[in-house]
Amino acid sequence: MKKDDLKGIAKLIYQDVSDDSWDIENLTKRNFDFTIESVRYLDMYTKRLMNTEFGTELLNKHFDNLVGRIGAYIGEVIKNNIKQDFYWYDSDSVRDYSPNLDGVYSNIETQSVLYSKKRDIVILPLNVVSQFLKGNSPYSNFLTYVEETIEQNA
Repeated sequence: MKKDDLKGIAKLIYQDVSDDSWDIENLTKRNFDFTIESVRYLDMYTKRLMNTEFGTELLNKHFDNLVGRIGAYIGEVIKNNIKQDFYWYDSDSVRDYSPNLDGVYSNIETQSVLYSKKRDIVILPLNVVSQFLKGNSPYSNFLTYVEETIEQNA
């Protein structure tokens, strides 16, 4: 199976910030410390992306990058809190490796997934972020998703 390492991409959420004053003030290493609580800042950020002219412009221009960064960050928070054998893998290699997943996740758009070999479980943070940013998510915010996912898999 082909492993991916998205921790570096997750850190871009605070390392590569726009010139917007809110972003500079709030998208900081101190606020984004990979705790469940830090996801609140991510929710504030995505609300701004989706509801301001500046944010919508950023979202339209850099959709895939934002999905990658936000999804990687959320995935790292989930991974750190489940504390089991979840690692980032290329989604195609997981599909090839696990007969249980054959066809199950064939409609996912993203390349990276969190996968537990021992438990044969896939978590799709990037996919959830992509759906959320397109306005068709079952979750009202990312904090709810993170808490539910950790609870279901801990």
